[in-house]
Amino acid sequence: MAQPVLISPHAESKRPFLTEQRRSRITAYTFISPFFILFSIFGLYPIFFTIYLSFFKWDAMGPMKYVGMKNYELITSDPTFWISFSNTLIMGVMGTVPQIMLALLIAVLLQSGMTRFKKTFRILFFMPNITSIVAVTLVFSTLFGNNGMINWMLNGLGLESMAFNSGWWGVKIAISTMVMWRWTGYNAIIFLSGLQSIPTDLYEAARIDGANRRQQFTFITLPLLKPFIVFVTLISTIGALQLFTEPYVFLGQSGTGSTRQEGVTMVTYLYSEAFRNGFFGTAAATAVMLFLVTIIFSVINMLVSSRMGGDTGGRKK
Repeated sequence: MAQPVLISPHAESKRPFLTEQRRSRITAYTFISPFFILFSIFGLYPIFFTIYLSFFKWDAMGPMKYVGMKNYELITSDPTFWISFSNTLIMGVMGTVPQIMLALLIAVLLQSGMTRFKKTFRILFFMPNITSIVAVTLVFSTLFGNNGMINWMLNGLGLESMAFNSGWWGVKIAISTMVMWRWTGYNAIIFLSGLQSIPTDLYEAARIDGANRRQQFTFITLPLLKPFIVFVTLISTIGALQLFTEPYVFLGQSGTGSTRQEGVTMVTYLYSEAFRNGFFGTAAATAVMLFLVTIIFSVINMLVSSRMGGDTGGRKK
């Protein structure tokens, strides 16, 4: 009769620590570790340091002095901060809403069979996005000058010239136009990729059922393009809240200064507090406020998009 083989309770501990599975995991994490290391240094650390700095008074030269919530009280009691907040929202709406509608229209035209030279138009519409923002702003500063082409066209139509570089609404119109010109083509390419993902069988079936182009667009294109519309709206909203280069260069070129109340945004206000006035604590508090506003608008966008895309199949009829 064969004797049973006794297994020592310590036999399991003799297995090597670096098994094949662990070795493959270590190799995988080693290859992706540079991204997390760089993100921690240049992404997470500045965020946490900004939050930390918002509770201190610091001019970037001397020692830091803890002041608690005083920096937040200073910026919320500053009328310029609230003007910059309202300007950011106004220019965000003026530059984002028409931009998305125009981008959707361009994408539909590029997708339609009536448009020729589609590849050429795609390149032309995308080129503003890869052009230097400073160069674009300098060109638009000339166009929107007191004696620029825009006022020349207005005078040709029998209208009075508009102060695009100093008027309350003129500055906002000029800056919003720059934002629209730069990002409309980019969003149109995103919408075009969404349109190309819609099966053509749906349009063929709709045409057989007698649906015209407007009905096809309303009941097929828009519902299936909803995820792309939500994405573009979210990205455009975040970009509008971070508007800086266009107002900074445009108002600087016009000689009025980037912190004039007509065109000051939250980011230009932040920049002025830190690098002109030397108040890095209040600048950090402004950055935290901007961060919270961005989160709020992102959450609102997600809630609205989930409500729009909610499934009604389970409701009682």
